[in-house]
Amino acid sequence: MLLHGIFPPITTPFYPDGNVYYKKLEANVERYSRTPVAGIVVLGSTGESILLSDQERRDVLKRARQAAAPNKVLIAGTGIESAIETLRLTEHAAELGYDVAMVRTPHYYKKQMHTANILAFYRTVADRSPLPVIIYNFPQATGYDIPAEVVVELAEHPNLVGIKESSGDIGKVRKMVEGTRHIRRGVTVTETFDPVTPRMMTAATSSSNGGGELVPVGALAGSSSKPSSSAVSIIGNLKTRQKEAGFQVLVGAADKLHPSLDAGAVGAILAFSCAAPTACYEIYAAWKEGDAELARLKQQRIVAAAQRIAGELGVPGIKHAMDFNGYYGGPARLPFLPLTGDVRAEIERLLSEIRN
Repeated sequence: MLLHGIFPPITTPFYPDGNVYYKKLEANVERYSRTPVAGIVVLGSTGESILLSDQERRDVLKRARQAAAPNKVLIAGTGIESAIETLRLTEHAAELGYDVAMVRTPHYYKKQMHTANILAFYRTVADRSPLPVIIYNFPQATGYDIPAEVVVELAEHPNLVGIKESSGDIGKVRKMVEGTRHIRRGVTVTETFDPVTPRMMTAATSSSNGGGELVPVGALAGSSSKPSSSAVSIIGNLKTRQKEAGFQVLVGAADKLHPSLDAGAVGAILAFSCAAPTACYEIYAAWKEGDAELARLKQQRIVAAAQRIAGELGVPGIKHAMDFNGYYGGPARLPFLPLTGDVRAEIERLLSEIRN
């Protein structure tokens, strides 16, 4: 599955009394669906997933899925400390129609998280998961940093398709990219190379009068030759082609997006994109087009805001930034505290030229 581009790890909105505000969740998802982001991550760290009950997690996954545009890749954060609970939530996400599971590193017993433990955990999850899995490494929050060598070893598993690397260590990104360069997997994309997931193909066939037959375009012209990987095929009402993709490294530090892409990352899951999805996408788009100077300028534009709001202030800062930029942020759950007036004003100054 292609995971190139920008993915906002959406927040979970709350009422002032702390209950989940599902209508605002849906409104945010609908608005993200109109931006150029490649997809949406539900129940990541920015979504305060660790502060939700099991039923709330399931309900948030359901409501976000219902509100999302059909052409956006949907990633569910399903990592729980145990493999069995991770699989239960992953299976639920699959039933709802999610495309990928994002599983954070187990960390509560961090002193016992040796290489053998991590390998066993992820291989067990990947073996049994109905969805492709991406590893989620966020040492600033978990206190555990999965070594690059372990990631490279895990990347051989066919159902472990990538990693969200939030350490901000560009050298580590480069090391993982180099260590997994030999891995090549075919993925389905549209004729313009946008991601296509099994869910999208099912929807395309069910809405087609043709019954979902896969027809090489060359065959329609009378060609009897075997289609190449670049040939366009028709699946229902969807034109697709094949693309080669390896183990995909996505990063989590918006202030280092451009250098991370240069180091071999293919995209990013950025908390800062919850408040400024287009500003983050513009960096990726300029890099993708080979315009290094424009990418550098776009990166420079957001560095200070991303470092302060996402890197230092965290979820409460992101939520106020969202309020300022027209999304619903609202309050965070305890133990997060409300921001002071001075900090809120600081966020607004940082975002004064990043309004989207």
